[in-house]
Amino acid sequence: MNRGRERGDDSDVESIAAAEGARADETADAEGVEVLELLDELRTIAQNGVTYAEDPYDRERYERILDLTSEYYGRTLDAPAEEMRGRLRGETGYVSAKVGASVAVFDDADRILLMRRADGGGWALPGGYVDPNESSSEAAVREAREETGLDVEPVELVGTFDLPAGAGGNPHSVVTVLYRCRVTGGDLRLSHEGTDLAYRDPSEIPADDWYVGNRAYALHARESVRETR
Repeated sequence: MNRGRERGDDSDVESIAAAEGARADETADAEGVEVLELLDELRTIAQNGVTYAEDPYDRERYERILDLTSEYYGRTLDAPAEEMRGRLRGETGYVSAKVGASVAVFDDADRILLMRRADGGGWALPGGYVDPNESSSEAAVREAREETGLDVEPVELVGTFDLPAGAGGNPHSVVTVLYRCRVTGGDLRLSHEGTDLAYRDPSEIPADDWYVGNRAYALHARESVRETR
């Protein structure tokens, strides 16, 4: 007679618990992304309403939505609501997606220059947000210098990529502009933003060892450079 699994079989219990824990983590991550996507939509509506509403009663309603959005941003990101409120209220004009610029630099073996992020996010191309009154190509040059010590010159715009709010824990949606660049000077050095800096074959790095979105950037850039040869 099959009496079933013995109660003393701890290995099976541990396996089940681990699997359930992993599923719970995945569910929590997915729910966090969905919440951030919703909050990004709400804060866009609220900020644009505060900026452009002419009726004072409508403006009050948008202010209230912005306050609630700030509160739930704080809960989701474990940040003070007042800090989030200040960040959101400090953004003027029409609200749009954040814009980032990334840099693809290759060596003679078609390996791409990558930085392992100090925040534990994995491997990434040099890059960051575009500053006010700065073009995306200027941002690419600046970020390359800050993060790698190299002076670069943009050669080609190889792609633009969209990331929704919540991807990588980012509270806002981001449009990333990717430039292939050539090195014109400087010396390769690691900045405080990374823990490693090296030319790598992107196909040899596991998919889960990348900062969000950057594996696609690197593979696309390598395909682009190979097509030009």
